[in-house]
Amino acid sequence: MKVSVKVPATTANLGPGFDCLGLALPIYNEITVEETVMPGSGIEINIIEDSETFDILSIPKNEDNIVYKAIELLYNFVGQSVSDIKITIKTNIPVTRGLGSSASVIVGGLMAANELLGKPADDAVLLSIAAEVEGHPDNVTPAMFGGFCLSSLEDDGSVFYSKIPWPENWKLTVLIPDYELDTRIARSVLPENISISDAAFNIRKCAMLTDAVYRKDSEAMKRCLKDKIHQPYRENLIKGFKELNELLTNKENILGCVISGAGPSILVISENNGFEKVENEVKQVFDDLNVICDIRTLSIENNGSKVI
Repeated sequence: MKVSVKVPATTANLGPGFDCLGLALPIYNEITVEETVMPGSGIEINIIEDSETFDILSIPKNEDNIVYKAIELLYNFVGQSVSDIKITIKTNIPVTRGLGSSASVIVGGLMAANELLGKPADDAVLLSIAAEVEGHPDNVTPAMFGGFCLSSLEDDGSVFYSKIPWPENWKLTVLIPDYELDTRIARSVLPENISISDAAFNIRKCAMLTDAVYRKDSEAMKRCLKDKIHQPYRENLIKGFKELNELLTNKENILGCVISGAGPSILVISENNGFEKVENEVKQVFDDLNVICDIRTLSIENNGSKVI
């Protein structure tokens, strides 16, 4: 028996919502888990790459693979040991680009394995395990449930989350550069401590951002995407981010520009086809920096992961 799960990409943080806000995007990985028929055959992990532009050579194909680690935790939860299994990852989400590639395969592996086991774990358990493996819930929550999600990893390991409808006319343009940025490097530049004033600034902006989405208030949204916790420290790692922020400020129908997750992808939020009017200018920014950039304007993925 084998089960396949289709999982969307995600973009996290949205400026002030560090490690707690995330959106699902219509770019997908497909994860298949099957029990092998040959006893003692061990673990087999295969990677199928949909696009030639994404380097997947660094993905482990043994017990160190995060999909296997997540599946092992699920088996342990139900009091079983992992049987001989084959894991196939069909990847279309760019790796180490700030688009939730690791979250997608964790969620997909867990959901597929849960189906194989007869669905002993509910969504709350699966989400908790996914957040434990990933380290934070901002990507795994929208990867599992879709849409715009607020999430909090609680002290007991559970994830408390809420899903708020995203305005239909707010489009998401993802600027995916041709270079990688390891999440560990992007986290290493963050300070161990921040000031109370910076923390208060982000609390205000994150609360206002959530309210702006709920009320579909474009003018309010333009004022909510600033951040003092991670972007000021990461922007020097993201080619073109400073230039784009300057270019897009006060442009008609552009709501804001933020680092997608840990980067290096950049997310631009716009309405009424606003990005189309500045796309050539944006391309020129990357041309001047000698960066090849894949530009995709997308709607939000509202449905999340599904068994196929």
